[in-house]
Amino acid sequence: MTKQNDPKKQWAKIVAKAWADEDYKQRFLTDPAAVLKEEDIEVPEGVKFKCVEATEKQAWLVLPPKPTTGSMEEGDERLAAVNNGCLCWTLI
Repeated sequence: MTKQNDPKKQWAKIVAKAWADEDYKQRFLTDPAAVLKEEDIEVPEGVKFKCVEATEKQAWLVLPPKPTTGSMEEGDERLAAVNNGCLCWTLI
């Protein structure tokens, strides 16, 4: 992520654009990495993104990957880092 941008504001901008523009939403659903890059959000090399659209009756929970090395404290720090970049839990 660009250091000068607030991830929550960036996510809100993407959601608002997707709600307002059907073509943008479809691009985000089919190629989320490209849209994230367009919005100045860093996309790590080799990481695949999948975007799904929630409905009033269906939502998804994303379980982050288990840390592979280090203590739980280090794992907690990694989890915090993942959560800062994870745009996966929104309820209306």
